[in-house]
Amino acid sequence: MPYRYLENIAMADIAFEAWGKTPEEMIMSACTATENVMIENIQCISPAETRHIHIKEDSLEMLIFRIIEELIFLKDSENLFLLPSNVVMEGKNNDFFLDLTLQGEKINPGKHNLGVDVKGITLYNFKVEKTAGQWKATVVLDI
Repeated sequence: MPYRYLENIAMADIAFEAWGKTPEEMIMSACTATENVMIENIQCISPAETRHIHIKEDSLEMLIFRIIEELIFLKDSENLFLLPSNVVMEGKNNDFFLDLTLQGEKINPGKHNLGVDVKGITLYNFKVEKTAGQWKATVVLDI
């Protein structure tokens, strides 16, 4: 997935940019970048469990914000590392609807090389924009 980590954005946090040709690809990249902060070897995540998330928001920005919040919540509440496997998004009037399928497994320190523990996502420097032929999200995670 296309993403890169940014330096000099936030001193005690982790920032990244995630992008894609469509908003759905950008969402998948942002989810993968978030998980890759918490686990160094995301390729080791097996698709043993599936979660379906349905979100409605009034902006694309808040939709992505809520998705990342949900990933962090599932890590904390169900002890799961989850990667996106399918994203369906629809915009009607001023509402955005998202159906997201996540697959992964329980956190296993013996199997997964753990990164840092993400506590949350912040609104600091958070933005979503469409640039020359691609969508890009800038995200800062509280660690």
